[in-house]
Amino acid sequence: MSRTEEKNKTTKEIINETIARIQPADQEIIAEASERQASLAKPPGSLGLLEEISIRIAGMTGSVINKIDRGCVAVFCADNGVADEGVASAPQSVTMAQTVNFTRRLTGVGALSRSYGSELLIVDMGVKDGIPAELYVDEPFEDTHKILNRRVRPETGQTDNIAVGYDYIMSMEERDNAIAAGIEAAEAISAQGFDIMGVGEMGVGNTTTSAALLSAITGEDADVTVGRGGGVNDEGFNRKKEIVNNASAAYRQWGGIRKAARGEQREAVLDALQSMGGFDICAMVGAYLGAAACRIPVVIDGYISVVAALCAAVIAPDARDYMIASHKSYEKGYTLAVEALGLKPFMSLDMRLGEGSGCPIAFEIIRGACDVMANMATFDEAAINDGYLEEIRRNERFQK
Repeated sequence: MSRTEEKNKTTKEIINETIARIQPADQEIIAEASERQASLAKPPGSLGLLEEISIRIAGMTGSVINKIDRGCVAVFCADNGVADEGVASAPQSVTMAQTVNFTRRLTGVGALSRSYGSELLIVDMGVKDGIPAELYVDEPFEDTHKILNRRVRPETGQTDNIAVGYDYIMSMEERDNAIAAGIEAAEAISAQGFDIMGVGEMGVGNTTTSAALLSAITGEDADVTVGRGGGVNDEGFNRKKEIVNNASAAYRQWGGIRKAARGEQREAVLDALQSMGGFDICAMVGAYLGAAACRIPVVIDGYISVVAALCAAVIAPDARDYMIASHKSYEKGYTLAVEALGLKPFMSLDMRLGEGSGCPIAFEIIRGACDVMANMATFDEAAINDGYLEEIRRNERFQK
């Protein structure tokens, strides 16, 4: 649904309707896909995580056989007021420069997308420095070498600074506008016929906001959730941990949002997003919710992406069924977040760039997993008597 078509709905209505549309993965199709994997001409479990990926994709789409021909990474760009505290190694001008460079495919995710033949949807959620007006478009996919303008605060761009004592760094309306923009992006990607999407970001200071959210959800303090991001110095690193602990203290004192009653967790995460998130992260949360509602597989990139995914999964637990963890980020706190999601990344490349840079690589691995399911011969088709595998299957010897 386009922005124009939704203009008569409030963003709260859009969010609630999206959440209501999310259904769990299709367990009957998962069983069928598992049976087909077991019938393929190979020792059981010999393709490892490729088998698990193809089975999970089947549950997402509702079809045993899937083709992953077209992928798109949604990149949400925004600055964060907390950057004023010296918690980042890069100046905020880098957010604007890289947002523009996405349009030229000159960044990490841009080069990888071009290499692997995937697309980008670039969204300005609140870049502090002005984007040249000629680079903006008003509707998704109007021109993918331009930037979709969804600035939550058109004048100043960024959120308030979580370190200066605000109860909230954005209004409830701003939070919901940002989440709705992410939903819109996912729905547009689905409507364009993409088979898979990824979620990335660009925003100086957003490892600090992500760490604060992760601490709020898990109850862990900054020693567990805070890393050096792009390479902040010792002074900035210590300040970053102090800010994260202060921002998340109210949630950590009762063990974190995950310790709350199930019915209270959704509102608690939404409150945390408003008090310590960013416009970029809120949009990413919306993108995960929108992907699940559209039943399109969605790939998690690195640290910021996985924290947004965890927020989305607390808001709508069935949304997790549509998420695929791509690579194990080098950033501290990633493992805590991905384990809280109950997902397993299938790449380990020591990456920590962000941007969605892991997604184009992951798309190709997922494509291969689905092609094996579709194109590999079964034992019957290959005229192979699989009786020799019975003992292995019975004792699960290969898996162990």
